Amino acid sequence: MSGNAEGLFISLEGGDGSGKTTVMQELGRVLEEHGVSYIATREPGGIEIAEKIREIILNPKHTTMDARTEALLYAAARRQHLAEKVEPALKQGTCILCDRFVDSSLAYQGYARGLGIEEVMNINSFAINGRFPNITFYLDIEPELGLTRIAAGQGREVNRLDMESLQFHQKVREGYLIVADMYPERIKVIDASRTKDEVAAEIRHQLSKALKEFGL
Repeated sequence: MSGNAEGLFISLEGGDGSGKTTVMQELGRVLEEHGVSYIATREPGGIEIAEKIREIILNPKHTTMDARTEALLYAAARRQHLAEKVEPALKQGTCILCDRFVDSSLAYQGYARGLGIEEVMNINSFAINGRFPNITFYLDIEPELGLTRIAAGQGREVNRLDMESLQFHQKVREGYLIVADMYPERIKVIDASRTKDEVAAEIRHQLSKALKEFGL
């Protein structure tokens, strides 16, 4: 990055079935082609402590989990991941490619769970201590289509969030679009209802453009 030794922080967001796994791979290929060293990671998870918290959050048996408990657990996993993995890598000049970050909590817990986007942002402000991604790609898709894609997939683990109603997933999408409007300079909305090749082509274009803007 021009005039800055820090690495670029890229996050990827989207509802279930939006194709994040495929897009993560495409983003990695673009970074490699530009000679940018990077680490791919995920939330919640990415390091041992955060992966253990992930197991608690997503366990299908934990249906009695309170919404605030869920929000706090996500924030706790985020903080440890940030402190142990993300911040050290960025300070060394390595790019971070992260599957989900703070915007997930704003959409899922803040809006869909009804806790309030501002309230969940307050919890996460303490956790992230001012660290936001430089650029976020949000894969926007109608929940009906996303859930159909998941149902057609083979071998995917079913987690607690997959058991939620269609109405919940619709609210997640509404939440994401509100958050995208809150951070238009950072969040790029990608139409994920198109074919994999079409989505990959736009992602490739958008990331290449961003790398140029950041001097990479």
